Amino acid sequence: MKFGIVFFPTVGPADKPSVQYFDECLRLVDLAEELGFLHVKMVEHYFFPYGGYSPDPLTFLSAAAGRTRHIRLGTSATIPAFQHPVKLAGKFAMLDNISRGRVDAALGRAFLPDEFEAFEIPLDESQARFDEGVEALKRLWSEEDVVFEGRFHRFGPVTLLPRPVQEPHPPVFVTTARSAESCAAAGRNGHHLQTVPNVMSTEELQDRMSLFRSERAAAGHAPGSEQIHFSYPCVVAPDAAAARDKGRFDDDRNTEAIHTAVASWSTTTSSAYPGYDKIFEATRRSHFEDKMSAGKLLIGGPDQVRGQLEDIAAWFGDDIVISLGVHSGHLSFEDAATTMRLMAEDVIPKLHHV
Repeated sequence: MKFGIVFFPTVGPADKPSVQYFDECLRLVDLAEELGFLHVKMVEHYFFPYGGYSPDPLTFLSAAAGRTRHIRLGTSATIPAFQHPVKLAGKFAMLDNISRGRVDAALGRAFLPDEFEAFEIPLDESQARFDEGVEALKRLWSEEDVVFEGRFHRFGPVTLLPRPVQEPHPPVFVTTARSAESCAAAGRNGHHLQTVPNVMSTEELQDRMSLFRSERAAAGHAPGSEQIHFSYPCVVAPDAAAARDKGRFDDDRNTEAIHTAVASWSTTTSSAYPGYDKIFEATRRSHFEDKMSAGKLLIGGPDQVRGQLEDIAAWFGDDIVISLGVHSGHLSFEDAATTMRLMAEDVIPKLHHV
């Protein structure tokens, strides 16, 4: 297994000023580079404490690029439906140049009705807009004199400048929460996969991985060339009981944030999101102890977290990449830094599956 860092803020002005949060995250980027983590990622969301401090992850990653030399820089994920593809392709390409080819482009559909309403985009168009956006981005990165005739965007001939450093383009990840079809399509199209184990059972996630790999192989993509990234909230402390207390507090705040953000699903339905009308009640029933028992969180002392990771490797294989959610903003900078140091020095080196 390999390990990186992902930032998913779940705080607002009443919890922590945004200036302070970004300052802490950039200091943690420095630490991630020092400790040799694989990547740092940032999410895209709007309006709510659930991710709302990060409406443009590429802005944050540009700041991170200027203070690092080795660590990869990834979105987790950017939403093509919310930007014109020429604009988004240019921003990614510019960052790929600034970072000298260290960008990973994770792209997602989004799922919060309030975000779609603000951008005046129907929820039912999300899959079509995602598919078209990904196609346009890849063509803009890899071709010249692009003429694009889509359902939502028409342009060309245009040649994007600057050209990406990575050829034919930055690695493309499809970010999905539950959709089996998204996993299958990612495999068929030769993309990589990024998901959150928190929202599926172990068996469901194993099935999604199998589907992704089988579709990828059937489409003729080289076996073993795929990347699969999982994100886990992570709190590690020298004292296991203290880590558990901090982890419970952080998870409770995270659950409260998503519960508020998905409230509009209680009065919304969409053919593109079957079952999402139940997500509001599902977040109300989300409990820390249940997640711990199901292996959805990495929380405890070094020995406990090492055991949790060994279980994950046994369930899903030792070739996955783990993105550690170390700083949602509710705990201190020092707590996040301690988690990262213990992971790098006391947990990862002692794993059997590394």
